[in-house]
Amino acid sequence: MKYHPVPDYHMHTPRCNHAVGDVAEYAEAAVILGLKEIGMSDHSPMPGGFDKAWRMDRSELTGYLDEVAAVRDDFAGKLIIKTGLEADFHPGTESYVKEMIDSTAWDYVVGSVHYIGDWAFDNPEEMGRWDVCDVEDAYVGYFKLVADSARSGLFDIIGHPDLIKKFGHRPPLDSSKVHEAEEAMLAAVKEADVALEVSSAGLRKPVAEVYPHARIVARSAELGIPVSFGSDAHAPGEVGHAMDACLSLLEMCGITEIATFSKRVRSMQSIQRVSHG
Repeated sequence: MKYHPVPDYHMHTPRCNHAVGDVAEYAEAAVILGLKEIGMSDHSPMPGGFDKAWRMDRSELTGYLDEVAAVRDDFAGKLIIKTGLEADFHPGTESYVKEMIDSTAWDYVVGSVHYIGDWAFDNPEEMGRWDVCDVEDAYVGYFKLVADSARSGLFDIIGHPDLIKKFGHRPPLDSSKVHEAEEAMLAAVKEADVALEVSSAGLRKPVAEVYPHARIVARSAELGIPVSFGSDAHAPGEVGHAMDACLSLLEMCGITEIATFSKRVRSMQSIQRVSHG
């Protein structure tokens, strides 16, 4: 690696129904890579059966917390393991999400938008709706929801901030509507004083690009928005994926620190190149 490893705060367990590997396997993968800190952030329960096939049930939450705590103890001295959660922002569910978050002493909560209305736009099973939607309007609607998620006060990190591009659908480069929506989203993130996740997951998707786009990263740097790193690992082999590429992008944009969390308090850690003597 060109850079000293930074914390990877986005990874899942089989409880979300689309990941493999137990927490110990993720931890072992992190140790092998030389990571000093990780955080588990599995998909949270949601009310009324919302998106039930893609997240843990509320009855599984205690088991999730117990497993993370047990592995944290087993890896003491080798790896710091933080307790996190990826919670969806979906209008109308805020009170449930707040109650769930408040019920546990998390180290951080990642807020993500996976739905525009009733459309799971990043679900391969619903790709057909891209063929009949207005791409510009989809982007604008998505970024408005991300802005609202920042303003909600529920989250510490805004997850994969331009997930809308996952399958490669793009608005026109000169779309003023989309640029304005991006800018409004970043303004909301800045005002809310939350971190923006730079995620390598997009490199494993059809779009083949870091989330978010370099333009958004550069603008975040100009605004002084803190950033965190996440691989969005759904298998132990994805832990720390393309960390160097993400850190290189941050460095190129003038970002010199990465956000870390403990008991929902943010600290900043310097991004450092590995010395070759």
